[in-house]
Amino acid sequence: MRFTVFGPPLRLLLVVVVAAASIPPHASATPGQKRVLVLYSTRRDTQIATVGDREMPRLLEGGLGAKVDYYSEYIDAARFPDEQYEIAFRNYLRLKYSGSRFDVVVASRSLALKFLNTYRDELFDGTPIVYLSEDRSIPRPPNSAGTLAEVNYGATLTLAMRLQPDVQDVLVVVGSSKSDRTIEAAARRQFAAFSPRLAFTYSSNLRIEELERRVAALGDNTIVYYLLFYQDAAGVNVNPLEYLDRLSAMANRPIYSWVDSTLNHGVVGGSLNSIDSQVAALAALAIRVLRGESADSLPLFTSDLSVNQVDWRQLQRWHLSEDRAPAGTIIRFREASAWQRYRIYIVAVVVLLVGQAALIAGLAAQRSRRRNAEDQVRRSEADLRESYGRIRDLCSRLFAAQEAERSRIARELHDDVSQQVALLAMDLDLLGQIRDLDARADTLAHDARERVDSIANSVRVLSHRLHPPKLRLTGLVPALAGLSRELLQSGIAITFTHENVPPGLSEDIALCIYRIVQEAVQNAIKHSAARQIAMELRGNRQDLTLVIGDNGRGFDVDAAWGKGLGLVSMVERLEPFGGVMTIQSAPGHGTRLQIVLPLQAATGSHNVAV
Repeated sequence: MRFTVFGPPLRLLLVVVVAAASIPPHASATPGQKRVLVLYSTRRDTQIATVGDREMPRLLEGGLGAKVDYYSEYIDAARFPDEQYEIAFRNYLRLKYSGSRFDVVVASRSLALKFLNTYRDELFDGTPIVYLSEDRSIPRPPNSAGTLAEVNYGATLTLAMRLQPDVQDVLVVVGSSKSDRTIEAAARRQFAAFSPRLAFTYSSNLRIEELERRVAALGDNTIVYYLLFYQDAAGVNVNPLEYLDRLSAMANRPIYSWVDSTLNHGVVGGSLNSIDSQVAALAALAIRVLRGESADSLPLFTSDLSVNQVDWRQLQRWHLSEDRAPAGTIIRFREASAWQRYRIYIVAVVVLLVGQAALIAGLAAQRSRRRNAEDQVRRSEADLRESYGRIRDLCSRLFAAQEAERSRIARELHDDVSQQVALLAMDLDLLGQIRDLDARADTLAHDARERVDSIANSVRVLSHRLHPPKLRLTGLVPALAGLSRELLQSGIAITFTHENVPPGLSEDIALCIYRIVQEAVQNAIKHSAARQIAMELRGNRQDLTLVIGDNGRGFDVDAAWGKGLGLVSMVERLEPFGGVMTIQSAPGHGTRLQIVLPLQAATGSHNVAV
């Protein structure tokens, strides 16, 4: 950041060389095109020059509606304050623009206006001047239009005291160059109004090293006021904004300023002179003159181009409340809150979360409803199983009651009716032995005897069918064999085979199979008109299988199912023992019935309650 300070002869030589190198060839402007020269009071790399060269051509062309032939020059008086530089700069302009004619010359701030007041006649004779000056004491030149924009340096102190009511000391950072001391003099006059409330210390007689030590070790009730710093007391030149960045990084107290170019360079803020407003004010006057208005006819405008502005980031850094700022203060560089920066994403996430929550709630409700439904199904299944068990128990009881009743009727037929029929037969025999009966009575006795024998035989057969005594006395296989012989005697061709039938079948199982055989054979004879019937009973390690086939008419199993009690009663007899019945039949193709009983059920004890 240190620069070598050249002596006056070398400086003049450099100016001449630069001037000669930058002289453009004389070229006439496009007919009707306006030519504008802007003269800045600062060197090229300052903020006002940068903003002016960017915005001025755009504003002029926008106001005129045509392209403008734009030129700009810069007076670096801060680094070259002596009179020889001013003369060399004059010579440079005369050499560069010899033979050129401008429609208006714009002077940006007081130094440029003073220069034009001195050299206007020999450089730009007759050319209207548009200027902006912060110094009321500079006289208005003829054929000119201007704006007076005095800087209120004290307004920044007023803002600082609002933000920091306990402030007592102010370190005014200002350089030692001619430009620096000019601003310092103006500021001192305004700061006098704040004494003795505030105590001021100026850095114009300090070297950079000493200034930086002070800035880094300020007291608690102190602020820094950054006026302007081009050059320190040792003659070291710096860029004012670049040096402000350095100072703000090491300062231990807040820094304030008076021009908006210092924002974003570490200052809290102040009543800041707007560079954009300065450029806009100059452009507005220049447009009026370029459109043909006489410069002298325009009054001298007075403008307050300062606006209270603060840097939100610096307020946070120094823990200053923005609520203390005067009304209308502009808060710059405010960092958007998380809501402002990510509002769309937050809304999307919230919507997503709400949607997910709703979905989860829906799923939870659905799960609850499903659980309730499952519980209801389980309860219904339990009730159904219980009801089914009761039905099965009832069926078992009904079958047991039926068998018990059959057994009782069979006993009654055998023990009572059969005995009475036997006694009647004996009486008839005695009646037939009486010799003195006539032939007719003998015939009647003989016929009655035959009818009694037929009744006795029918009662015996009925008794056996109701409750076969062989089943209980001799077992299932002999009972089925006896049933087959009875059917053979009635003219039905029936065969019965058996294999590996376990001997330990319970009475309930034996009775179940016997009754199914009875029902199946009866159906084959009665409904299918079968004349040949084959029965097979075989066992293995797992189960007991009964197969009954006939050569009858057959039937449609699906259509017949449920219409009669025979098939249903057979299935119900099997259910308590876990048996399965399958029927294969079709009209004209006979019938095949197969029963499979688990061997455990077939050999176990299933006592049916009566």
